[in-house]
Amino acid sequence: MKKISIGLLFGFLSCMAWSQSSTYLWPTILFVKGQDLCQFEESYGTTRIEQVNEMTGQLKDLMRFGATTSEGVDALLNLDAMTDRHRAQATAGSRMDVTLEASLKAYLDRMYLGFNPSDIKLKFFNPGPLGELIKNLREHQRQDKLDVQQLSVLSGIAWGTYAYGPGCKGDVLVTIHIELVNGTGVSFQGQGKPETVMSAIAADMVRYFQRTSFPSVVMMGDKSLILVGTAGSPVNTAPNPAIAERSCALIKARLPTLDEYEFLSVKGDWNNGISLDHKLWALSGNRVLNPDTRNPTPVRTPADTNHESVSFYCVR
Repeated sequence: MKKISIGLLFGFLSCMAWSQSSTYLWPTILFVKGQDLCQFEESYGTTRIEQVNEMTGQLKDLMRFGATTSEGVDALLNLDAMTDRHRAQATAGSRMDVTLEASLKAYLDRMYLGFNPSDIKLKFFNPGPLGELIKNLREHQRQDKLDVQQLSVLSGIAWGTYAYGPGCKGDVLVTIHIELVNGTGVSFQGQGKPETVMSAIAADMVRYFQRTSFPSVVMMGDKSLILVGTAGSPVNTAPNPAIAERSCALIKARLPTLDEYEFLSVKGDWNNGISLDHKLWALSGNRVLNPDTRNPTPVRTPADTNHESVSFYCVR
């Protein structure tokens, strides 16, 4: 089959219509190595005078223990050279990108297994047959080409950068950039040990892509409910329920009913719903939904809640 190069990927993908709710990414994350911040900090973290004073102090300590001037200088130079050799050996490998990609995917899967959503919205799509994947793995090759016929299922690609972190304690600073075919993009960053740095990035990616988006359509029994959000943000606050109700009316929407609030809360933030948490929510008719006071009813007046501000979103 005809192949397409990486450089032509977005030109082709941008022509594709995209209507799927899930985000499908190219399975290979290409990494670019950035500036070694450890060496940069060592070179420029102190002034030249401070570096000379430190070296002089070390030489004086060696001479105090009986070393001659030439022996002390040689010892310092040998220790410095040994440190450089060890760092060169540690950074000589070219597979840090494989480690980072594999751990990111593992952490993403672990998070999804943890809360088990009904619909996983962030996926890595393997465009080739399994036989070709096995062949690439045996030859220690990465998937750097895509079949034209498979490109229509992709939402975009992820690429990243990594750099050895400041402080010289074995940390890496990693950024992940996700570029989508609709022209939008989002970036995530984390710093830590190579084996754990991707955990925080994976959590941020799940929160970004899995959280309920606005507008979206949710089926509630035999009727569809459109989650509109608010004029300013998906979920907003208002001084009282009356102001929230007027805000929804101005965008030709309405406040959810008690049943709708609770149904969407059961679905949760990761399954196209919105959790009630322990907040106060605006209801029509200047009423407040207080999920923490259900006896005899969670529907209260603003006076019952000391006229606290209320959260709300709008639906149609």
